[in-house]
Amino acid sequence: MRVGGPAERMLVARSRDELVSFAAELWEGDEPWLLLGGGSNTVMHDNGFPGTLLLVRSTGIELVADAQQPVGRLRLRVQAGHDWDALVAECVERGWSGIEALSGIPGLAGAAPVQNIGAYGQELADVLHSIEFFDRESGEVLRLAADELELGYRDSVMKRGREGVVLSIDLLLSMAVPPGMAAPADAPADASAPAGRHAAPAAPVAPEADALSEPVRYAQLAGALGVELGARVPVRELREAVLRLRASKGMVLDAADHDTWSAGSFFTNPIVSERFARTLPEDAPRFPVGDVEPAPAITTLEELAAGVPMRLPQPAPERRVKLSAAWLIEHSGVPRGFRLPGSDAAISSKHTLAITNRGGATAAQVAELARFVVQRVQQEFGVILAPEPNLYGLEL
Repeated sequence: MRVGGPAERMLVARSRDELVSFAAELWEGDEPWLLLGGGSNTVMHDNGFPGTLLLVRSTGIELVADAQQPVGRLRLRVQAGHDWDALVAECVERGWSGIEALSGIPGLAGAAPVQNIGAYGQELADVLHSIEFFDRESGEVLRLAADELELGYRDSVMKRGREGVVLSIDLLLSMAVPPGMAAPADAPADASAPAGRHAAPAAPVAPEADALSEPVRYAQLAGALGVELGARVPVRELREAVLRLRASKGMVLDAADHDTWSAGSFFTNPIVSERFARTLPEDAPRFPVGDVEPAPAITTLEELAAGVPMRLPQPAPERRVKLSAAWLIEHSGVPRGFRLPGSDAAISSKHTLAITNRGGATAAQVAELARFVVQRVQQEFGVILAPEPNLYGLEL
């Protein structure tokens, strides 16, 4: 967003080992410190950060041999400081699918599981195998499986208080395997192979076997591609369509376009009960959120003999739906391009979900506009919007 002040001190970790060493050293001290990847999802107070900033700059990708994966499926290890969109671009170039709809998302790979990044029908949870995690409580480097991270909509255990540093992430991707072409065999022999180096490139995908994307699961993207939901298209074509869509909303950084001077979507889409959603206007977009399974109401004889209390039938939990924060903002009387008098922070002229810096904004002005938006939506619809970026020294 190009707002906020400096840190008192800065350390730069350019390798996995440096990242572990710096983090261990900082945990032993008393001063506050902040781990920062690309900074694209961060809004810092104008006075800056009163401590040490640890920048993650460890890069590298490698194939990991995994006998449990079928032919056509590969496991890829990515260091935490690797640029996310550069990773997507390389995977698309090699004909590997699974993250192509996540094109254009700024930031680094290590932050992806913390936020469980997602866009246009894909999210990291779809392809994440595991992460390498330097755990503060145990002081050990652990490998955590994806299901241990409790990934949800823009959420994970790291956001809910599990302290540590993501060192690398492992992804499971699909690749086109033409007849007679085996999966790459030049990967490290096991998951504990040294990190931080590139594996030898996989064999290129043959032109006659152009790699296809995962099924298209987002209506706007399907419309941009001119296909039905569930269709598969060349992976490069899908990436290009996503980048065009993101650019049309000011979500691809362009130094000459102030609509892109933002933290992306400033608010998450609220998730509410289906009953509450029925109180909103009929044209308010709403999307189902998973299937809710009722609690079991059967107690076995073995359980009764063991002293387990008899379970009573419970009413089925109420279904939840996800609302569109952009729709709520615009229909609460905050249009595109809106700004408060005398402020250089404004709603994007392309998308109501983004708060932008028009050139001279301060962090205080960004927070002031965000508070105004939250108040308008709450007054109009009774919904309290939650910020998506990490805010430091700022309150909404």
